[in-house]
Amino acid sequence: MLGSKDKEQDEIISIPREEFEAMLCRAAEKGALRALADVGLDGEDAAHDIKELRSLLSALQLAKRTAFQTFIKITTTAILFALIAGLAMKLKVLTLFGIEGK
Repeated sequence: MLGSKDKEQDEIISIPREEFEAMLCRAAEKGALRALADVGLDGEDAAHDIKELRSLLSALQLAKRTAFQTFIKITTTAILFALIAGLAMKLKVLTLFGIEGK
């Protein structure tokens, strides 16, 4: 037992807190740079590319919102038109214009 405890203490490394934090910062920076490189955002144009991606996402969101609004407007207009046409047929208003309903 005593021999294994001495072995564990030989494997423990002690460094000052500031040096440890500096190592963590360097490792985090290298990891971030590697992650950006993996997705192709590591060149001089990386900032421009990211801005362009954000712009494309914004445009996509606007297009989706506009398409949904257009769908709602068309649906509402169709329902209102059907109601008015049904009311006109019920009241036989169309016969005034020479159009006959059943």
